[in-house]
Formats: sequence, structure tokens, C-alpha cells
Amino acid sequence: MTTVLTPASPLTAGDRCDRCGAQAYLRVVLISGGELLFCAHHGRKFEPELKKIAAEIQDETEKLTATPSTAHDGER
Repeated sequence: MTTVLTPASPLTAGDRCDRCGAQAYLRVVLISGGELLFCAHHGRKFEPELKKIAAEIQDETEKLTATPSTAHDGER
């Protein structure tokens, strides 16, 4: 998906997909105003349609493949 990184705040666990309620990893800012939030699955499913109506797409799906940082020294 072609994305534009915006100065918008990062998505959090409290941001939910407008389609299914799962955690959102994409924010779609609409040309007409407003925004939609999607999980990675629905973001991919609706990608062709979203590209037609999006002014910007904030894609944070890389968080799904990121590995947790290792424990710092002394945090055992």
C-alpha cells in the first residue's frame, strides 16, 4: 500500500478498526474530510478503494512484525 507518513499521532491499542473492531494499524484521512481506521487485514482488503478516496494513509503495519526489545541490564 502506498503510504504518506504524517505528523498525526501514532495509533495506539485503543484505536480500533472501523470494520471489525480489531486494533487499527492504518489511518486513512479522506479527501472529503474525516478519517477511517482499519486493521491490517481490512486495510489490505479495501486498499484499491481507499487509494481512490484517501488524502493520506498512515500505515503502521510494521508494528506487527517488529520484535520486542530485549531486557535492559539489571531488569531480570
